[in-house]
Amino acid sequence: MDNLKTTKKVKHKNIVPKHTIVWKECLTLIKKGIPNITYNTWFLPIKPYELENNTLKILVPNNYFVEWIEEHYNTLINNTISQVLGKDGKLVYLINEAEEEVEDTTTLPQSTEQKKPDPIIPANNFNTNLSPRYQFDNYVKGEANELARAAAIAISDNPGETSFNPLFIYGGVGLGKTHLIQAIGNNILVKFPAKKVIYLSADIFTTQFVESIQTNKVGEFSKFYNELDVLIIDDIQFLTGRERTQDLFFHIFNNLHQARKQIILSSDKPPRDLKGMNERLISRFNWGLTVDVQPPDFETRVAILKNKSLSFGIELTNEIIELIAYNITSNIRELEGTLIKLLANASLNSKEIDFELARKTIKEISTQKKQTNISIDNITRIVCKEFDVDENKVREKNRKKEVVLARQVAMYLSKKLTKSSLKTIGLHFGGRDHSTVIHAYNNIEKLTSEDVSLNEIVTGLKNKLELGL
Repeated sequence: MDNLKTTKKVKHKNIVPKHTIVWKECLTLIKKGIPNITYNTWFLPIKPYELENNTLKILVPNNYFVEWIEEHYNTLINNTISQVLGKDGKLVYLINEAEEEVEDTTTLPQSTEQKKPDPIIPANNFNTNLSPRYQFDNYVKGEANELARAAAIAISDNPGETSFNPLFIYGGVGLGKTHLIQAIGNNILVKFPAKKVIYLSADIFTTQFVESIQTNKVGEFSKFYNELDVLIIDDIQFLTGRERTQDLFFHIFNNLHQARKQIILSSDKPPRDLKGMNERLISRFNWGLTVDVQPPDFETRVAILKNKSLSFGIELTNEIIELIAYNITSNIRELEGTLIKLLANASLNSKEIDFELARKTIKEISTQKKQTNISIDNITRIVCKEFDVDENKVREKNRKKEVVLARQVAMYLSKKLTKSSLKTIGLHFGGRDHSTVIHAYNNIEKLTSEDVSLNEIVTGLKNKLELGL
């Protein structure tokens, strides 16, 4: 009994991690040396991650933050770290979003020095590769993603037991597929922490398979994936043309499906369009639910911008948000990129964000993306599609109201967006003369100044043509 020690339990309340305290000290010093808008834009969104061996690791939203901060405030940062941590102190940026150049890649925090911190570890100590920032709570719901989101939530409530197995989500670049499929994994772990959930891209899956062949560990590789409860694979289209990897994945898919384990896949196109994919795999992709996500509508774009701006620590006026939402229509990433550029313009020029600065920023982005080869035929095609008018009708002597309007809008945009002469434009529309083109141009100018709805349509068509959408 003499060797037994009696210990008294002490309750520790609200212990603040050391890395949080250190970063707070850094922010106090940084704030003294920069304008408020710069501080709110570029430093408030940063979160402390870890303090190890006198090295402070911080999480930043994307690579653009790192590049901008290092370019403009590297000296301030270095001096601040030296003051707080001493001359041997170091700062390491961890990127919490690896989506800048390639859509839907693994988004574990990644150091600019290529050092990876530990990913999410659920209760069973199983590495998931999931990023905690992807949740249903911050996934903006809209008509374009409503079905996909509903299916995702149903699966996360009852993985492997619904008819949505596999869940195959497809859509273009930057539409939030990665966010949605990782949100499923994160939500499953909250409700079923013992489940083995893994997220990875098809490219990484292929790389792992090749390495297992080189090291004679294919059996171990297959065993690992066959024992999963939830398999989430991003960009499954990258398996096309890789026959051995497809063959192995086919067997893993069968085993998991037969064991009522959940399979979730994303792609840039539907299964039927995956050229170079084995037919038996395509057949299995269609066993469950195949659903697409479309570009967000205007209301959803507004909601996304409001969420993103608040996450950056700023509050934009409705007028500015609607200006961006109206002009940037293709995908979520472009919306975020426009917002970041707007913040950069404000910070660099020490200006408040106002409508004129937002307008200028959008114009800069539009100029960078403008198509230099806009043709009259392309204008005619897009305008006729918008007004639901046969292209041949606008070239004929057709006086129906909807045909005349489409013809005049097409002539108007042809004069605005091409270097073609009035005579050339007239020839494209059934051999009409230059005076007809001038009349059409003046009439649309007048109508758009009087009719807000028509003005929005014409402006939208102009933006779509200039951006090559």
